[in-house]
Amino acid sequence: MIHPALPVLLLALAVPVAAAPEGTLDQEQLAQLTIHERIVIRVPRMLGRRAPAPAATAWKEKKGPKCIAIADLGGAMVSQPGSVDLVLTGNRRLRAKFDGDCGPIDFYSGFYLRPAADGQVCAKRDVIRMRSGTSCQIDAFKILRPEP
Repeated sequence: MIHPALPVLLLALAVPVAAAPEGTLDQEQLAQLTIHERIVIRVPRMLGRRAPAPAATAWKEKKGPKCIAIADLGGAMVSQPGSVDLVLTGNRRLRAKFDGDCGPIDFYSGFYLRPAADGQVCAKRDVIRMRSGTSCQIDAFKILRPEP
């Protein structure tokens, strides 16, 4: 979080102060300050902690949403090549399917998402970045339901 006094301090440093003779303050000086902020969210890989369902559960894929809120993400698991299962709040599960150009998933301790300004991660728009430097575009989200 940026300290509230930082922009004022930077602005004061950017404007040169010169001693002007009295009565000659007719000149105006303008300065512009731009602050850029970057947010990257790390999604942890789940390692046997409180699994929402037994590992032997078979999952059936249904059509999923186009976007999900980044605040709903709780963790992730690699279940099959070309996709990652996302565990959401309320023990809901989604499968993020990747485009065909994505190689084997090699995220060993999590992956990174850079959320857009709307606070969501969307298929066909956003990518998942691995710590190895690889990135895979999300092709679609699928809702996962346990098979009976």
